[in-house]
Amino acid sequence: MGKIQDFAIKNGIKAKECVYHTWRDAKNKNNEPTGKIRVLVPPKSTTAMVEYTCPECKHEAYAEQEWKRPFNIKCAKCDYKITVPKMKAEAKREAKAANAKSKD
Repeated sequence: MGKIQDFAIKNGIKAKECVYHTWRDAKNKNNEPTGKIRVLVPPKSTTAMVEYTCPECKHEAYAEQEWKRPFNIKCAKCDYKITVPKMKAEAKREAKAANAKSKD
């Protein structure tokens, strides 16, 4: 992994200039953060550059695909669907789960 970082440095791209940029944990089938995903959509582009470590099989890969929301990519090795939920929706879901646990 590192193609996105190399591209950003080579082209002098800052995260705030991008159409979209995130670097997050990727969750497996048990909702555990066991992988990573980084997505960069350069300025004036509709193509997402994606680097990931699959949370299921640990396969590391780089891919490019059309940028659209909700964003997801399938692992090239095991076909696990890695999703990148909107931050607000993810925060609500986590708060709801924490609330449910505290009531138990």
